[in-house]
Amino acid sequence: MLTRSKFAAVALLAAVFVAGGAAGWGAREGGDRCENRGRRGPDAMVDHLGRELSLSPAQRDSVRAIFERHHPEVEALWTQIRPRFDSIKARVRAEVAAQLTPDQQTRYQRLLEEAEHRRRGDSTKAKADGGRD
Repeated sequence: MLTRSKFAAVALLAAVFVAGGAAGWGAREGGDRCENRGRRGPDAMVDHLGRELSLSPAQRDSVRAIFERHHPEVEALWTQIRPRFDSIKARVRAEVAAQLTPDQQTRYQRLLEEAEHRRRGDSTKAKADGGRD
């Protein structure tokens, strides 16, 4: 059974994950990571939705226009909330790390670094070390 503090940490981590996912989807991510590595923004999101939902050309144009129309709003919002998001993310990571053994902390740090490389579309680390440590 989870203690109150562990439950709060898990809830905060889930909230950060959801907030990050929403902000990332709207402002940063989009597109299929394998086919469109490094592509971001409205066109990547339209390509992804086009494949997943079988959008017609007219629907693609309409959806692209919607994303492009709202993209500046999302970017402005992300610029405002990014510092708070980063602060919460750092606290969550530190609290999680504090629950781990030294070996687990090392592996946890590696997982975080790999996730950051994937988020940025940076495959140089994976290429340099043969794909896995």
